[in-house]
Amino acid sequence: MKSYVFIVLLLVNSLSAQSSFSEKLTAAALELTKQEVTYDPTYFSIPYPNGDVPEGIGVCTDVVIRAYRAMGTDLQQLIHEDMKKFKSEYDKIRKTEKLDPSIDHRRTQNQQTFLRRQGAQLSITNKSEDYKPGDLVFYDVAYGHVGIVTHKLVPYTDRYYIVHNIGRGNEVEDFLFGATIVGHYRWEPK
Repeated sequence: MKSYVFIVLLLVNSLSAQSSFSEKLTAAALELTKQEVTYDPTYFSIPYPNGDVPEGIGVCTDVVIRAYRAMGTDLQQLIHEDMKKFKSEYDKIRKTEKLDPSIDHRRTQNQQTFLRRQGAQLSITNKSEDYKPGDLVFYDVAYGHVGIVTHKLVPYTDRYYIVHNIGRGNEVEDFLFGATIVGHYRWEPK
């Protein structure tokens, strides 16, 4: 297991049993911002399941993957298994010629399709109060972008900070309405 994921697991496990899933997920996401990560969209062949790109690199989807992994959920395996069963559902935006567990879970369109199939889709609004800690927000940026809503409020607003990697590494930023929102999800694995 990668050392930064181990550190995040320790942090999440130290939170009280009364902490909600969203509090633990946002704590894991915030902990990821303490790691030195360079934005790097390069394809890597990674182990399956529980594979990860090399430590110190990643993209926006890796923030989501690593935060959920710290919670004990392997999106690589869950998305790959779902894609094997329901591939046509995943090919609505961009066709996937061949399933590849090294990259499929790292694509925003596949994360969105998986979340929609889990019944996690919420309305897209321009109201800050509709976006709660732990929510995943997808944006119309390049080939897609995603961030995790934290439990930390932007001073003097009712908006929460987002943890994402939009090219400068994992960071906490006032980005909720920083680009056009194309997806809003809230998902706690069963």
